[in-house]
Amino acid sequence: MEVIFSIEQKEESRGNEDHVKLIKDYRATIETKLSKICDGILGLLDSHVVPSASSSESKIFYLKMKGDYFRYLAEFKTGADRKEAAMSTLLAYKSAQDEAGDQIKESAKAEETQ
Repeated sequence: MEVIFSIEQKEESRGNEDHVKLIKDYRATIETKLSKICDGILGLLDSHVVPSASSSESKIFYLKMKGDYFRYLAEFKTGADRKEAAMSTLLAYKSAQDEAGDQIKESAKAEETQ
Protein backbone atom coordinates (compact mmCIF):
# COMPACT_ATOMS: atom_id res chain seq x y z
CA MET A 1 0.00 0.00 0.00
CA GLU A 2 2.87 2.35 0.75
CA VAL A 3 4.24 1.91 -2.76
CA ILE A 4 0.89 2.72 -4.34
CA PHE A 5 0.49 5.76 -2.10
CA SER A 6 4.00 6.90 -3.04
CA ILE A 7 3.25 6.56 -6.76
CA GLU A 8 -0.01 8.43 -6.25
CA GLN A 9 1.80 11.33 -4.58
CA LYS A 10 4.44 11.41 -7.30
CA GLU A 11 1.80 11.57 -10.03
CA GLU A 12 -0.08 14.30 -8.14
CA SER A 13 3.09 16.38 -7.92
CA ARG A 14 3.56 15.98 -11.68
CA GLY A 15 -0.02 17.05 -12.32
CA ASN A 16 -0.98 13.78 -14.06
CA GLU A 17 -4.63 13.81 -12.99
CA ASP A 18 -5.58 10.91 -15.27
CA HIS A 19 -2.93 8.72 -13.66
CA VAL A 20 -3.93 9.88 -10.18
CA LYS A 21 -7.54 8.85 -10.77
CA LEU A 22 -6.48 5.40 -12.00
CA ILE A 23 -4.16 4.94 -9.04
CA LYS A 24 -6.83 6.04 -6.54
CA ASP A 25 -9.33 3.64 -8.06
CA TYR A 26 -6.79 0.81 -7.95
CA ARG A 27 -5.88 1.64 -4.34
CA ALA A 28 -9.58 1.63 -3.38
CA THR A 29 -10.00 -1.80 -5.00
CA ILE A 30 -7.01 -3.19 -3.10
CA GLU A 31 -8.21 -1.68 0.19
CA THR A 32 -11.66 -3.20 -0.27
CA LYS A 33 -10.20 -6.64 -0.96
CA LEU A 34 -7.78 -6.40 1.95
CA SER A 35 -10.60 -5.33 4.27
CA LYS A 36 -12.71 -8.31 3.25
CA ILE A 37 -9.81 -10.73 3.75
CA CYS A 38 -8.87 -9.28 7.13
CA ASP A 39 -12.50 -9.15 8.29
CA GLY A 40 -12.98 -12.78 7.26
CA ILE A 41 -9.90 -13.90 9.15
CA LEU A 42 -10.84 -11.83 12.21
CA GLY A 43 -14.31 -13.35 12.15
CA LEU A 44 -12.88 -16.88 12.10
CA LEU A 45 -10.45 -16.05 14.89
CA ASP A 46 -13.27 -14.69 17.08
CA SER A 47 -15.90 -17.30 16.34
CA HIS A 48 -13.88 -20.51 16.13
CA VAL A 49 -10.13 -20.39 16.52
CA VAL A 50 -9.56 -18.46 19.77
CA PRO A 51 -12.47 -20.07 21.67
CA SER A 52 -11.33 -23.57 20.69
CA ALA A 53 -7.62 -23.02 21.40
CA SER A 54 -6.49 -26.11 23.29
CA SER A 55 -3.56 -24.55 25.11
CA SER A 56 -2.63 -21.20 26.54
CA GLU A 57 0.28 -21.01 24.11
CA SER A 58 -1.98 -21.42 21.09
CA LYS A 59 -4.49 -18.92 22.48
CA ILE A 60 -1.69 -16.36 22.90
CA PHE A 61 -0.56 -17.02 19.32
CA TYR A 62 -4.08 -16.51 17.93
CA LEU A 63 -4.71 -13.37 19.99
CA LYS A 64 -1.45 -11.92 18.67
CA MET A 65 -2.54 -12.88 15.16
CA LYS A 66 -5.81 -11.04 15.77
CA GLY A 67 -3.82 -7.94 16.75
CA ASP A 68 -1.71 -8.29 13.61
CA TYR A 69 -4.76 -8.35 11.33
CA PHE A 70 -6.25 -5.30 13.03
CA ARG A 71 -2.88 -3.60 12.58
CA TYR A 72 -2.97 -4.40 8.86
CA LEU A 73 -6.35 -2.68 8.68
CA ALA A 74 -5.09 0.33 10.64
CA GLU A 75 -2.25 0.78 8.15
CA PHE A 76 -4.57 1.89 5.34
CA LYS A 77 -7.85 2.90 6.97
CA THR A 78 -8.52 6.57 7.65
CA GLY A 79 -10.40 8.63 10.21
CA ALA A 80 -12.66 6.83 12.67
CA ASP A 81 -12.08 3.47 10.96
CA ARG A 82 -8.34 3.80 11.51
CA LYS A 83 -8.85 4.75 15.15
CA GLU A 84 -11.17 1.78 15.69
CA ALA A 85 -8.70 -0.64 14.04
CA ALA A 86 -5.84 0.78 16.12
CA MET A 87 -7.81 0.38 19.35
CA SER A 88 -8.78 -3.17 18.40
CA THR A 89 -5.10 -3.86 17.71
CA LEU A 90 -4.18 -2.64 21.16
CA LEU A 91 -6.93 -4.69 22.83
CA ALA A 92 -5.96 -7.88 21.03
CA TYR A 93 -2.26 -7.50 21.88
CA LYS A 94 -3.20 -6.68 25.49
CA SER A 95 -5.34 -9.82 25.66
CA ALA A 96 -2.40 -11.88 24.40
CA GLN A 97 -0.11 -10.23 26.93
CA ASP A 98 -2.56 -10.87 29.78
CA GLU A 99 -2.92 -14.51 28.75
CA ALA A 100 0.87 -14.87 28.67
CA GLY A 101 1.12 -13.27 32.12
CA ASP A 102 -1.46 -15.71 33.48
CA GLN A 103 0.46 -18.61 31.95
CA ILE A 104 3.70 -17.44 33.58
CA LYS A 105 1.97 -17.19 36.97
CA GLU A 106 0.53 -20.69 36.60
CA SER A 107 3.93 -22.08 35.65
CA ALA A 108 5.56 -20.39 38.64
CA LYS A 109 2.93 -21.83 41.00
CA ALA A 110 3.41 -25.31 39.54
CA GLU A 111 7.17 -25.08 40.11
CA GLU A 112 6.66 -23.97 43.72
CA THR A 113 4.55 -27.00 44.53
CA GLN A 114 7.14 -29.44 43.22
